[in-house]
Amino acid sequence: MTENPIGARRHPARAALARARRLPPWSLLVAGTLTGALLGGAYGALRTPEYSATSYVVALPDGKSDPSAALGLAQAYGRVATQLAVLGDAQVWAGVPVGTLKDSVRTATSPDAPMVAVTASSARPDLAADMANAVARALTRHADDSADDTRVELRQFARAVEPTEPSSASPGLTGLVGASAGGLLGGLALLVRPRRAADGTGHPAAVPGPALAADAHGQL
Repeated sequence: MTENPIGARRHPARAALARARRLPPWSLLVAGTLTGALLGGAYGALRTPEYSATSYVVALPDGKSDPSAALGLAQAYGRVATQLAVLGDAQVWAGVPVGTLKDSVRTATSPDAPMVAVTASSARPDLAADMANAVARALTRHADDSADDTRVELRQFARAVEPTEPSSASPGLTGLVGASAGGLLGGLALLVRPRRAADGTGHPAAVPGPALAADAHGQL
């Protein structure tokens, strides 16, 4: 029986599905892995590198204050560092708008040490260091204004330095992540892929009825 070229042209999706059914099962895994690796590597190579710099400030109690008070105030200062009152002063030294500081600066505190880490990220390594140092400086200024009441002062422990390597993922890492995701999608596609029939037509094999099966058995 010859193929109908007109029907194939009318149903390109059906013809493509038939060709896909004839592919070996492992081809979906290979195609998904290679596609994911190419897309992930291209994303890592084309995206703008991002640099991060961190400045540290430490809370120090005076002689009349409980050392545990410094730990509690360090936690509070970590939350205050990204507020408008602090960022408004930091923008003068950083040379960027408040909105840029709010989007680029994050803080972290430790439950064991009265220290605040101020980290800034930017496409420019020098700007990342400038923003981190500016926010740390503004935070210490605000802490000094209330040091007489809190009996705890905030001092800069370590200045942020200009990073030499980007903190964003490298093309190799993004390519590896893309390959893993592509392989996973390929495996899922393999699970839902229609099974091929034993005769290779792609249609389920017909099961003979009871009468036909009995006649065939009698002829043997």
